Parts: sequence; structure tokens; C-alpha cells
Amino acid sequence: SPWEPLLLLLRPPAFSTTCASCAKDRRLRQKRAISERQLTRYFVDQRKVRVVGGQGGGGGHSFYSEPRKVFGGPDGGNGGDGGHVILKADQQMKSLSSVSHFYQGFHGERGGSKNCYGANGAHMYVKVPVGTLVKEDGRVVADLTQHGEEYIAAYGGAGGKGNRFFLSNENRAPTLFTPGEPGQERVLHLELKTTAHAGLVGFPNAGKSSLLRAISRAKPAVAAYPFTTLNPHVGIVHYQDYEQVAVADIPGLIKGAHRNRGLGMAFLKHIERCRFLLYVVDLSVPQPWVQLQDLKYELEEYEKGLSERPCVVIGNKIDLAQSRINLPLLREQVSERVIALSALTGDNLEELLLHLRELYDTYVKTEQSQGRSPVKW
Repeated sequence: SPWEPLLLLLRPPAFSTTCASCAKDRRLRQKRAISERQLTRYFVDQRKVRVVGGQGGGGGHSFYSEPRKVFGGPDGGNGGDGGHVILKADQQMKSLSSVSHFYQGFHGERGGSKNCYGANGAHMYVKVPVGTLVKEDGRVVADLTQHGEEYIAAYGGAGGKGNRFFLSNENRAPTLFTPGEPGQERVLHLELKTTAHAGLVGFPNAGKSSLLRAISRAKPAVAAYPFTTLNPHVGIVHYQDYEQVAVADIPGLIKGAHRNRGLGMAFLKHIERCRFLLYVVDLSVPQPWVQLQDLKYELEEYEKGLSERPCVVIGNKIDLAQSRINLPLLREQVSERVIALSALTGDNLEELLLHLRELYDTYVKTEQSQGRSPVKW
């Protein structure tokens, strides 16, 4: 055909005709690291949410009529029910930042003629992180601790009745029909408590963030000033048999944290979910055992029995000369097992990882013996 050469010119080439230096770089770019200050905008552990169930559809009002059957009687169907608002725990969610302040279920449809019922409204699912506590007027109404667990936050309204529903021997041509009921309306307070197997507990600048970076792939901010970490970070420790132990870096506590000094309550509530604790003390300071005593006191004042959970004492910064002098003194003062290591140089991290696995295995056996399912990551 005379048009064939022109069509060949218009057809796009099967390969790039530009040189390699002019081609765009299509490689996947790594996500930009978020600083701890920027992370405070994304990490939210409290949210006030207003939820409203969907309204039910109104009942239908009609009478059946066709040739040779003019008075067929009422045939208005019932309306559909409104949709619920359901909170669903999702392991992929790590913060309440994506949860909006208002949710409403979908409305039910109106009943139709010929006894056709209206369709029910679809449910509104709201994904929340695992470990979300749902409160109403200060009272706990739900605790979503398992992946896929659901809680109906607001029920949808029932659909209205059509005039067919009111047919009786006394009333053969009812004209009565009812509207749909409004959905339930509630104001809920969502509170996130980090769910992890182990919790790193220590004063500011004890080296918790550095230790979490050394044993996992988590990248919390590290700097030479206190309160570098402003939000809990969860790192996953992988073992050769594919078991995974979640370790949470709880932001540094200070004296008087149980009285809400230094955002104490916001930090302490994340320790409640931890199954065992890793006390991190700075071996380079004078009398490091005093740090352990103060930490246990703060935990006990916040919640009775919290300091009695299975634990191990981690003496950090063993690479410093003063730390080697304080290590035998610390072991004389405390009854718990002391693991001396350096998160900076990686010295003796193997002992911590082995003991962390022992604590995890003990926790799993205890949960299984009591008929409960242990938390898995």
C-alpha cells in the first residue's frame, strides 16, 4: 500500500533510540530517611473519633396493579439496614495518624415496589494498629491486640417497613410505611500502646536507640543529647529458624515520670504491652545501679507489678575505661543477670541475642501452657 512507509514512520520504535547518558534513570529510589522531629508529625498514639452508623432506608409505599387485576394489594418492600462503622486491627498500621476524626457508615436503600427490599448499606472499615485501646467516657470498651480483630464502633440503623408489612385482615389496603432509623452515634478515644515482646527501658542517653540499631534494622535517631527519641520504635530481631522477636525502644524516662514529668505517661503506657523488659544502664556514670533502682521505682509507681516482669540488665558502653571499673560493682549490687556490651562497637551482642531468645521461648511456652496464643510478628 502507498501508505505503508508512512505508517512505519508513525509507529513507535520497539526500543529506545536515545543514548544511555540521555535516558532517564528509572531505578527505584530509596525512601528518604525521616528525622525524629519529622516523625512526630506522622506518629500519633491518641485520636478522638466521632463515628456514626449509616441510616436505614425508608420503607416502600406502592400498590400492585396490572390489567384484569387492578386491586392487587400493597407491595411496598422494607428498606435496607444502614452499614456499621467497624474498627479493624491491621499489623501493617503503625500509627493512628491515618485515622480521621469522623466516620459514617453507608446508608441503606429505600424499599421498592413488587415487594423488593432495599439493599443494605456497606460497612465502613477503619484500619487501626494492633494494640489500639478503644475508650468511651474514660471506660475501656475494646482492646484490639490481635491482627484482624474487629470491633463494631457504631451500628447502622434498621431499615423502615413498607406498607406490605402492615397488611392484615382488618386493613387490606394499608398506606402506612415507616422511615429508616438513624445510625448509632458515638465519640470514641483511640489510644495506641505499642505491642512488642521486649521493651528497652532506660534513662536518656543510655544507648537504647544505638542498641536497637545494632540488633535490628530499625533506624531510630541517634545523637549526643537527651530525648533524641521522641516516639517508640519497634525493631525486629531475626533468628535462623525464622522466629522474630519484636523489641521496642521506649523513649527515655526521667525521675518523676509516673507523675507525668517529661511526657512520662505518654512513654510509660507503651511499656505495659511488653512481655519482658531490657533495662539499659550507662556503665560509665557513677553508681550505675542507682539508675536501675530509679527505673524500677518509676515502673512500680505507674503500675503495680510492672517492674516484676522477666527482665535482664544491660550494661552499655563497656568500651569505656570507667565502665570496666563499674561492671563488677554493678553485678554485686543487683540480683538480675547483667550483660555487659557496647552498642557502638558491637562487643558481646551475641550474648544479648541468645538471652533474648531464651526469654522469648519462655514467654511462648508460658502462653501455650495457659491456653493462650502468643503474639507473633
